[in-house]
Amino acid sequence: MAKDKYLWEHYYKENERNISVPDQSLYDYMMNSTKNFSREVALNYFGRKITFKTFWDYIDKCAKSLKVLGVKEKDVVTICMPNTPEAVISFFAVNKIGAVANMIHPLSAEEEIKDYLNNTKSKYMIALNQCYSKIKKIIKDTKVKRVVIASPSDSMPIIMNTLYNATMGRKDEKPVGNSMYLFWREFMSLGVSYKEKIKVKVNKDDTAVILHSGGTTGVPKSIVLSNASIIGVNEQAKIFFPEAEVGDSLLLILPLFHCFGLVVGMFIPLCRGASSILIPQFDAKKFDKLLLRYKPNFLLGVPTLFEAMLNNKKINLMDLSFLKTLICGGDSLSEKKNKEINDFLSDHNSNAQVVQGYGMTETTGPVCYGTHGSNKLGSIGIPLPGNIIKICDNENKEVAPGELGEICIHSIVVMKEYLNNKKATEDVLIKHDDGLKYIHTGDLGYMDKDGVIFYVQRQKRIIISSGYNVYPQYIENVLKDNEYIKDACVVGVPHPYKKEIAKAFIILKDGIEESYTVKKEIMDYAEKNLAHYMIPREYIYKKEFPKTKMAKTDYLALRDELIKKDN
Repeated sequence: MAKDKYLWEHYYKENERNISVPDQSLYDYMMNSTKNFSREVALNYFGRKITFKTFWDYIDKCAKSLKVLGVKEKDVVTICMPNTPEAVISFFAVNKIGAVANMIHPLSAEEEIKDYLNNTKSKYMIALNQCYSKIKKIIKDTKVKRVVIASPSDSMPIIMNTLYNATMGRKDEKPVGNSMYLFWREFMSLGVSYKEKIKVKVNKDDTAVILHSGGTTGVPKSIVLSNASIIGVNEQAKIFFPEAEVGDSLLLILPLFHCFGLVVGMFIPLCRGASSILIPQFDAKKFDKLLLRYKPNFLLGVPTLFEAMLNNKKINLMDLSFLKTLICGGDSLSEKKNKEINDFLSDHNSNAQVVQGYGMTETTGPVCYGTHGSNKLGSIGIPLPGNIIKICDNENKEVAPGELGEICIHSIVVMKEYLNNKKATEDVLIKHDDGLKYIHTGDLGYMDKDGVIFYVQRQKRIIISSGYNVYPQYIENVLKDNEYIKDACVVGVPHPYKKEIAKAFIILKDGIEESYTVKKEIMDYAEKNLAHYMIPREYIYKKEFPKTKMAKTDYLALRDELIKKDN
C-alpha cells in the first residue's frame, strides 16, 4: 500500500479520501437524493409535518410564481427570512429556475438591507413581514421590482396561525394599496396556470447563493458560492456523517442565512431523507420544551447553545437517549467544556458526543470535522475528504506538526469570490508552491503528528458573540459617521452566555456635552444602522483613548480596563 501523502489520511479508507461532485444544480441534486423518500417528513414546523412529496409540490408552485413575477436566469432574489418553510421552499425554487439566492438577516438594519440589495443587484425580494417597516423606507433606492411578504404564521398549524394573527400578528405593519408588495399566499397562487418550462440547465460551477460575512479581513463582504461548493459538502457528509439516516430529525436553530445552518442544518439532512425541525426564533429558557416535544436525533449549534443545555435545570432531569450526535461550530470549545458536555450526555443516557468542526462562510461551512476516531478533546478534527489543509508561516511555507501557524485550505468547497471585490478575493485566495490555491483564513492553529487540527485563536480583531462574527472596525466606522461622535473604539469582553459582547468607547466632538439627549440619540442611531447582534451593549464616554507606541488606539488597554472593572 502506498504511503499516505497527508498526515490525516490514515483515518480514511483509500476509497474515502476524495469526492466527486456531479454536474447538477442544488435543486436537481436534492431531488435525485430524495426521490425515494416521498412519504418521509422533510420539514417540521411547530408540529406541522411537510412530507417530501408536498415539499416538492410547493417548490414547483413557488418556481412558477417566480417566473410569473418576472424572475429570469441569473437574476438575484433576496430572501430575508428566519427558519420557516417559506424560506426553504424559496431557496430551492430560486435555484430551480437558474436564479441566485441572496440570503440576508431579517434583523439587519435598514441601511444594511439597502446595501445588500444594491451590492447584489437584487431585482426581487422575499421578506419577513416584520421587515416591511424597514424595507419601505429604502426600497425606492434599490433596483427591486417586487417584494413578497411572508409571515411566520403562514405555515403554522391552523390553531397556532389563528392565535398568532390575533396577538403578535396584529402589531405587524402591512403594505396597503401598493402594487410593489404582495403576500405569500397570493404570490403562490400566481403560478397556478403557468404552463411554460420553468426548469433550466444549471451547471455545478454556476453561482447558487450569496451569503454575507465579515470575511477574513473583518470588513463586511458578500460571498459567492457555487452549486458545486454546497453539493461538495454533502458528498463529504456521506463519509464523515454516516450516522444520519432516513427518518432522523435535526433541530434547526441556526438560521438559514448562516452558512452552517443553510448547508449542514438544512441541505445535508434533506438530502439524507432526514427532517429539519425549523425553529424561527430560539429562546434558551424554552430549550427543554423543544427537546421534550421533538426529541431530535441531532443538535447543531454554536457553543452558547450547548451552554444553554448544561444550564437548563429541566433538561438536567431529562432522558436524552434520543440524541445521536451534537455538532459544534461557529467557535471552538475548550477541552474542559468539551468533556463537560460529553459527561452530561453520558449521565443522561445518551451515547452521543459533541463533535467539533471548523469552517467559515468562505469554505461553505465545515472543512474539517472530528470523524473516524479523530475527535480528540479540544480539537476541530481532520480535513474532510478532498480537502487539503496546511498550517503555514508568514511566507506561506508549511510548518512542522505541533507548530503554530495560519490555517490555509484548498478545496472544491471554497467560495468563488467576494462579490465586486477582486482585491479582497486575491488577498485571501493565494497560489502556493504546489500550484494549488489556498484560502488564508486569518485563524491560527496547529496540526499534531496524527493530522488532527487544533484551533488556537483568531489572528484578526474579531468578536464572536453567540456564534456570530462581530467586526469592531465596521461598528466603529458606523458610529463615527454620527454627528456627535469624534472617535470610537469597540472591544469584545467576556460574557457568561454569549461568550463575548461588544462594548463601545466614545469620544464626543468638541463642544458636545455628555447629556441624556446625546446618549439617547447615539443609541437610537446605532439601532437604526447596525444589525441587532452588532449593537454595543454599553457605551463608555472618554475624553481621550490610550495610544500604542505606533500612535494607534490601544484597544487592548481599553478591553483590559473593562474586564478589570467588571471583575
